Amino acid sequence: MGRLFGTDGVRGLANRDLTARLAMDLSVATARVLGEEGAFRGHRPLAVVGRDTRASGEFLEAAVVAGLASAGVEVLRLGVLPTPAVAHLAHALDADLGVMLSASHNPAPDNGIKLFDRDGFKLPDAIEDRIEAGIGAPWDPPTGAGVGRVREAHGAVEQYVAHLMTTLPVSLDGLRVVVDCANGASSDVAPEALRRAGAEVITIGAAPDGLNINAGCGSTHLEALQAAVREHGADAGIANDGDADRCLAVTGAGEVVDGDQIMAILALDLREAGALAGDTVVATVMSNLGFKLAMRAAGVTLVETAVGDRYVLEAMKDGGFNFGGEQSGHVIMLDHASSGDGVLTGLHLLAAMVRRGRPLDELAKVMNRLPQVLINVRDVDKGRAKTSPELAEAVAAAEAELGDTGRVLIRPSGTEPMVRVMVEAAAQDQAQAVAERLAGVVRAALGG
Repeated sequence: MGRLFGTDGVRGLANRDLTARLAMDLSVATARVLGEEGAFRGHRPLAVVGRDTRASGEFLEAAVVAGLASAGVEVLRLGVLPTPAVAHLAHALDADLGVMLSASHNPAPDNGIKLFDRDGFKLPDAIEDRIEAGIGAPWDPPTGAGVGRVREAHGAVEQYVAHLMTTLPVSLDGLRVVVDCANGASSDVAPEALRRAGAEVITIGAAPDGLNINAGCGSTHLEALQAAVREHGADAGIANDGDADRCLAVTGAGEVVDGDQIMAILALDLREAGALAGDTVVATVMSNLGFKLAMRAAGVTLVETAVGDRYVLEAMKDGGFNFGGEQSGHVIMLDHASSGDGVLTGLHLLAAMVRRGRPLDELAKVMNRLPQVLINVRDVDKGRAKTSPELAEAVAAAEAELGDTGRVLIRPSGTEPMVRVMVEAAAQDQAQAVAERLAGVVRAALGG
């Protein structure tokens, strides 16, 4: 099945690809590898474990906890919390490991396991490879007093919300905001944080039942948020995904503000405050050409990475930069968080509106978003996307047609069995036509 770890942890169909046995074995292997790496600092290790609202998270959490405790790790169960909250609390509670059960924006039947070190950062690829290689290996489990104990966390939501409040430069008094929690992990946290920041809050997508996470709501389905913003006459709408590591937004008129526009707004806000390290933003190759042009015009340096927030973060740490993200809404504010944080991003986007005294639609005009078409081609051999001569020839022809006014990006998904075809062009109809043509080549050349 290839490498177990993708760009965002281990992910798959719960109880088929991602079973309780795999979750337990993965947890044991993680404890053993981190112990061998010296990550436990010579003491009884502590892990914090959180999950989103998926029904499968209940049995997978039990399996992860069992695996860790059986390997001698003390476990603190955080319950339902956003992924960035688990990353933050791993550091704040002086834990040696953070574990999050979530498949992010994927539908409810999927689930995943994300691992964080004691500083709240995702584990390096090399460590993940060692963990994967160690799954199922013979070992001598502890007994008696050597086994780990399991405790319930108290006040985890409060501790995380209090941290968010310390990051805000201004009050959100006077703003009316609709927040869509995707029936996911931010259902309690996001409304509470916004209210505590001073906003008047209307909440939707905050009635999780274990099966409705990301279902017609959240950052992947903005129609409900757009309608609610118009209905309530709100100043803006904020949408998280299932584990709240993403944030997209909607203007008072109901227009979508994507991750590139959010990054553009926040980057210039940080620069104006003298807080944008190196006057540099880190973004992926998927960012809209309009974002790149806007940053160039503003004198902000852009560093590009492969797709995946882990690669954005690596470039930020390597270069000493404090701001970056993805078009999908993963925005990393490294001064305040060790990963993409949708609730934090939403708070700071609204704070930028207050600081500048301008509505969101005006702020979003900082960049001109060029027409961009993204087609996800499923059920193809994504491993051959970079080696197919037929696809390479088609891409070359498309790039010649677009010239300097557009671009093409063909990318195998790091988390799902698909190839993504992205085309930008000066006109929407041209972008659509080229993207559809290339998607057809992908299907034909890669076995779809």
